[in-house]
Amino acid sequence: MASLAPWRYSLRLVTPRRYQLRKDAAAIVRGGHPWLFRDQMSSAAGAFRDGAWLRLVDGDNHVVGYGMYEAEGAIAIRVLRVGDAPPDAAWLRERLAAAAARRAELVRTTDGVRLVHGESDGIPAVVADRFGDTLVVSSYAAGADALARYVAHAAHQPNVVLRPARRRHSAPPPPRVVRGAPPEVAHFSEDGTRYAVDLAAGHKTGTYLDLRGLRRAIAGAPLAGARVLNLFAYTGMLGRAAEAAGAAHVVQVDASERALAFAAAHHVIDPARHRFVTADVFAWLPQLDRAETFDLVIADPPAMTSRRTQVGHALAAYRRLYRAAAEHVRPGGALVAACCTSRIERAVFRRTVQDALGNRFALAQELPPEPDHPVGFPQADYLKILWWRCTRAAQS
Repeated sequence: MASLAPWRYSLRLVTPRRYQLRKDAAAIVRGGHPWLFRDQMSSAAGAFRDGAWLRLVDGDNHVVGYGMYEAEGAIAIRVLRVGDAPPDAAWLRERLAAAAARRAELVRTTDGVRLVHGESDGIPAVVADRFGDTLVVSSYAAGADALARYVAHAAHQPNVVLRPARRRHSAPPPPRVVRGAPPEVAHFSEDGTRYAVDLAAGHKTGTYLDLRGLRRAIAGAPLAGARVLNLFAYTGMLGRAAEAAGAAHVVQVDASERALAFAAAHHVIDPARHRFVTADVFAWLPQLDRAETFDLVIADPPAMTSRRTQVGHALAAYRRLYRAAAEHVRPGGALVAACCTSRIERAVFRRTVQDALGNRFALAQELPPEPDHPVGFPQADYLKILWWRCTRAAQS
C-alpha cells in the first residue's frame, strides 16, 4: 500500500487567470505534453507573476487546459490538467491513487520509494520520496507549492518534511516539518541491505532513489575479491553494494569531503576494504597510475547541463571521462557509464560512450528506469545507465 491518504487535507487554490495560447502551443497542450517552453509563448505571458495558475484558452476562447507559470528558465508553463475541468482536490486524489497503484509491487520489496515523480505522475514539479518512516516532499516551482503541501499533509508517514520551491534571487527556504520529528539521518532497506540518507544536508530530497537498479546490479555482480573504483561516489551507496557483492577493495572518489565522511560512517561494513579520496574526479582520474586497474569502474557524474547550447560541451566531457576511466578496467572487467542530463538523448549518449571506449568494450546491459521513476514524456528520460564489458587488454 502507498503511504498517502489524500482525503486528510483540503487543497486551497486561487482562481486561475486567463491566458490565450498561440495555435501551436494549444496543440501541444491538447497533445498531452506537460511543458510549454519560453519560445512557445506570446509576449502577454510576461504580465504574470511567478507561480501564477492559468486557465489556458485557444483562439476561440475554448479552455484547453490549466497550467502554472514560471517567470524564468526554459519552461514557461507546466501543464496541470488538460481539458476544461479545473484542477481540484478530486483530480489530485485521482493522480495520487494512480501513482500509488504503479508502485504497489515495488513497496513490497523496499521502503525507499519515490511515491510521486512530478510530471510523469501528472503532478507537476512535485516529488515525494519515502525513506523508511520519513517522507520528504519537494516542490520545484512556485506554483506547485500548494500541491506539495497537499501531498505532505496527506502522508501516513510518522515523519514528514516539506521543501518549498526556491524563489527567484533568494536563498533556498528552509525545510518545514509537517509531522513528527524527522531525523538528520533516515534509513531504508533494499533486498536486505540497509542504506542511510543524509536529510540534513543531502542532495535535494536526501539521496538518489533512481539508482536502485544499479545498486541491485552491482550487489548481484560476481565481485568476490574484486577491486572496485567508484567515481563521483557521493555518500557511497554504490560502494556499499559492491561490498555486499564481496568486493575486497573499494576506492571511492568524490569532491565532497562531507559526503565521503557520511559514506565512511554509514555505508561501510569492513573499513579495511575501503579507501576514500576527496578530489575532483576530472582532475584526479587522468593522474591515476595506469598500472592501477579494477574489476569494476563506476562513473556516475552529476548533470552536465540543462541547456541545449551546452550539450556539445557536455558530450566532450563525457568522452574525456569515459576514455580516462577505460584505461583502468582490467580485461574481463566492467565499466558503468551513467548520464543524468535530460538534454542528451539515450542513443546519443550510447554512441558517445562507445566512441570513448573504442572496440575494447562491448555493451553488456542497459538498465531501464525504475518503476517509481516513470518516463511519462521524452524529457523525463533523463537517467541512462550502461554496463560495458572489457573484452581485451589495452595496447601499450
